[in-house]
Amino acid sequence: MSVIRLLHLADTHIGVETYGRLDSATGLSTRLADFLAALDRAVDYAVQQRVDLVVFAGDAYKTRDPSPTHQREFARRVRRLCQAGIPCFLLVGNHDLPNAQSRAHATEIFDTLAVEGVTVARTIATTRINTPSGTVQVVSLPWVTRSALLTKDEHKNRSIDQLNSLLLEKLGDLLRAELAALDPGLPAVLVGHCTVQGSVYGSERSVMLGQDVVFPPSLLAHPLLDYIALGHIHKYQVLPGQPPIVYSGSLERIDFGEENEEKGFVDVELRPEGRGARFRFIPVAARRFVTVDVCVDQGDPTEQTLEAISRHDVTGAVVRVLVHGGTNVRLNEGAVRQALKDAYYVAAVAQQMEQRARRRLGPSGAEGLSPREALLAYLQSRDLPAEHRQLLLAYADILMAGESEAETDR
Repeated sequence: MSVIRLLHLADTHIGVETYGRLDSATGLSTRLADFLAALDRAVDYAVQQRVDLVVFAGDAYKTRDPSPTHQREFARRVRRLCQAGIPCFLLVGNHDLPNAQSRAHATEIFDTLAVEGVTVARTIATTRINTPSGTVQVVSLPWVTRSALLTKDEHKNRSIDQLNSLLLEKLGDLLRAELAALDPGLPAVLVGHCTVQGSVYGSERSVMLGQDVVFPPSLLAHPLLDYIALGHIHKYQVLPGQPPIVYSGSLERIDFGEENEEKGFVDVELRPEGRGARFRFIPVAARRFVTVDVCVDQGDPTEQTLEAISRHDVTGAVVRVLVHGGTNVRLNEGAVRQALKDAYYVAAVAQQMEQRARRRLGPSGAEGLSPREALLAYLQSRDLPAEHRQLLLAYADILMAGESEAETDR
């Protein structure tokens, strides 16, 4: 058997239009073009490098109900891979799931039409995929929710932690059965859309409600697996241990919380001589995000802001200018925006006043915190007994968990 090459990508989130403009020629958001261009770079690489299999670890679209245009554009990229003879494995992520079990999910159309070379996975299962260089066993771990447990009377009064433990127990049983049945003579990968203990969130954490079910690495790792390809977290990272547990990250930046994250996909080689894999991250030229921080002293605030802008390359970038100072700062915003004329998009020119309440939340304020983290920071800033804080957090967890089940497309 020769080396089998995989391309691992995830979280394309087609449909995100934040920081974009309407293109008068196409009638579409310019940010849609950014996200499609990033996906094109991955598809180009797969075709040019003649990879054997593309595994997509979930979240094709921004919402569970993508527009026909968004579906068309994603399908065009999948078709190009199929035309090049590259099989595609598409996993269902949380943004792909419908809000009812009986409804179709966002990528189900490929399964319904029985598109040759495309496998869509919504359940925990093992699929054998024949590639030009050999057969690969792919174990699927799609996004799971607590909905099924919450509808059962015996679980209604359980806490979030109890529900998560019960869900992990049930999922663990299913997953262990699949892994135990793997053929040791064939390479095997696990493709999952989930949160694994020890992973580091990118900024998507700040827009996600509730608490994810967190998988211990030991539940996924198995001696018959060569590689674990994950989606859901937008930051590329490799978790410790064997087999490699890898988040490919997203292909395009969503917001300023991802400003310093490199975006791309992963090229994987499965070793024919035994267990294990070699892999490398392939960066893509994602849209740059640039923050210009200005701390105004006693001089001219506009002059200081313009000088700060000159130290940054803002050409073609999404830019925000944050001017820190007192209430007497008078900024010539017109001059500032003129200095940003080469930027792709000016997200904000904002004067941030020093406020005691903000300092209580920490040096960076509440930006980048999840709703739960922000609530915890607020409660810690108040003179409340510890048991009161824990009680309020417990109620918040229940509310946010219920909301997240209904709003996974946000």
